[in-house]
Amino acid sequence: MSMTSAASGHATQDYAVGKSKVNLNHVSKGFGEEWEREEVVKDLTFEIKPGLLTAMVGPSGCGKSTIANMVAGYETPDTGEILLNGKKVTGPGKDRMVVFQETALMPWQTARENLRFGPRIRREMRNRELNKIADELLVKVGLGDFKDKYPSQLSGGMQRRAELARAIINQPVLLIMDEPFRGLDAMSRPLMQEFFLKLFEENRRTNLFVTSEVEEAIFLADRLVVLSNRPARVRAIIDIPLPRPRKLSMLNSPEAYEIKREAMELLHEEAMKSFSQTRAKA
Repeated sequence: MSMTSAASGHATQDYAVGKSKVNLNHVSKGFGEEWEREEVVKDLTFEIKPGLLTAMVGPSGCGKSTIANMVAGYETPDTGEILLNGKKVTGPGKDRMVVFQETALMPWQTARENLRFGPRIRREMRNRELNKIADELLVKVGLGDFKDKYPSQLSGGMQRRAELARAIINQPVLLIMDEPFRGLDAMSRPLMQEFFLKLFEENRRTNLFVTSEVEEAIFLADRLVVLSNRPARVRAIIDIPLPRPRKLSMLNSPEAYEIKREAMELLHEEAMKSFSQTRAKA
C-alpha cells in the first residue's frame, strides 16, 4: 500500500471527506526507448465522479495498473493531463492513497501500529487521539480483537482489512484500489468485498477500483469503465443502477445480468483483437 496520505481528522464520523473528482484528459503513456517504444495507454479520457465508486476493467495486460499509477502520481503521462479537483497531478500526494495487489503491511509492527504509522510520523494527532481512532477503525473492519497481532499472525483477508483501515485513517480524498482482492480464496474474497462495500457506503469516498473481475466491478461500483486492448482506450462507460446498500444476491438480478453481458461482449471483442495481433506478430 502507498504511504501517501491526507490531512487527518478528529473523529471517525469525519471520515466522509472524499468528495473529489478526477479528470483524465487525452492521456497517453508508453514505455521503452524511442526505437522500440510500446504504447500502453492512448488518448484516454474519462471522469472519476465525486463520491462515486468507479470501477475499471479491461483485458489482461491492457494498462489498468499504469492508469492507476498515473492517477496516483507514480507515473507521468507522455501527453494529456490528469486533474484532481481541477489541479494537475504532477506526482504523489497526501491527498491520494493506493492499495495494491500485494500486501504492504510492515511485518515488524502490529495491526494497530501499522494504522498509527502515517499519522504518527506526520505528528498530526496526539497519541491518545490516534490510538482511539485506530482502535475504532480496527473494530469497524472486524479486527478489534487482533490489534496486537503481527501481519504474519493474520490471514490474507485480515491483512487486506488492516490495509483498508490504514488507508482510511490517512483520510485521502481519493482512494485507489489496484486489484486489492486478487489472490484471496473463494471464501475470503466475497467477505472482503462486503467489508469494503460497507466502508464505502458509509463515507462515499471517491474511489477508483481496478479489477479483472466483471462481477466484482458490478457488485461494488456506481460506474464501470471498460477499456480496450493495449494501448488502452475507453470502449464504454456503463452506469450501474443497482440500489445501495448492495447485497451479493443483486448479482442475480436482470439488471446486473444485462450489465455483465454488455461488458463481457466488449471484453471478448478486445481479447480477440489481442489474439489476432499476437498471431500476426508470430
